[in-house]
Amino acid sequence: MLKLNPTRKQEFLELMAQRGWDMLLFYGDTWRKDHFRCLVSVCFSGPQAVALLTKEGEVRAVVTHPWDVEPVRAGTGGSVTYAPRLVEGLKHLLHDAGTAVVAINGLEQMEARFARAVKESSSAAPISATAAVEEIRRVKTQEEIEWIRKAALLADRGYEHFVSVARAGMTEYELVAEVEGYVKAHGAEDNFMLVASGGTEVTAMKPPTARTLRTGDSVITELTPQINGYYAQICRTLIIGPPSAKQLESYAIFAEAQQAAQDLLRPGVDISDVARVQNDVFRKHGYGEYTGSKYTRVRGHNLGLYPDELPHVLESTHYTCKKDMVIICHPNTYLPLSGYMVFGDTLLVTETGCVSLSQTEKRLFQA
Repeated sequence: MLKLNPTRKQEFLELMAQRGWDMLLFYGDTWRKDHFRCLVSVCFSGPQAVALLTKEGEVRAVVTHPWDVEPVRAGTGGSVTYAPRLVEGLKHLLHDAGTAVVAINGLEQMEARFARAVKESSSAAPISATAAVEEIRRVKTQEEIEWIRKAALLADRGYEHFVSVARAGMTEYELVAEVEGYVKAHGAEDNFMLVASGGTEVTAMKPPTARTLRTGDSVITELTPQINGYYAQICRTLIIGPPSAKQLESYAIFAEAQQAAQDLLRPGVDISDVARVQNDVFRKHGYGEYTGSKYTRVRGHNLGLYPDELPHVLESTHYTCKKDMVIICHPNTYLPLSGYMVFGDTLLVTETGCVSLSQTEKRLFQA
């Protein structure tokens, strides 16, 4: 299993040399472990973990839970310090910093007291490395792509289970619990999942509630399992009982929009155009007002060590797509025909286009 990513380590060393950084810290906490895991792929247990990469290539770390010492040491091959208080751990980690130029991946996530500890140890305010590291992370290595493929396969199996257990009389909580249990029993390290059910009153997805599924409901979900740190996502819509004419009409629009994005996505394309072609489908059908932020958040996003990586797929976001990026394109929004509906696949950008890592059939499902 991938622990210390050698390709990424070399890329980060090259970044440090280009920017004149002497030390690069990778800060992770319970919400954003990915800033740490892009160098050391260990799902740490404590509230924080920090890895240090020196310009000479040395890797050492500090962890805030004793259970993390051995797995992080095995992952880095370097020294690992256990410090219940991260401030003290950072001081120990940077004991030899002197006047070194220190950059931090995840600085924006870091508590102010931790950033002060870095400044006091190196005699200068740390530099944010987050944007530069994220740019490197967007293009996946072959090893990372294989983990995302595995996660996509599990997402397919998870959605198959979703369809098999969904029924009238079940609560959203029960449905999500069934799927969470299934994907974790089959290897998921984590699973980010949103759900919603009902009709035209449904305006977005959310964590599950005690609402009971009823015949005629549209049941929508984002299902995003994680394998060895890497996420893949699938978005599908299911109807409890036979779909109505309006639900079928709405689904056809969503399917057309998703396919437009998939047909366009390739290296060199501006990600704003990937959003535009989806929105253009809604505009063509007379639903242009539902393409704005009032009714929808994004038309997709990157995937990797975090389930909602940048850049987002929006008409206002300009970014040139690159080979080996992994993006979900999902025209998830509200329409007055049927309420909020979702539809999306995890897409790998190839030399000439893109391929879907999601194998689940593209259709409106029925329970």
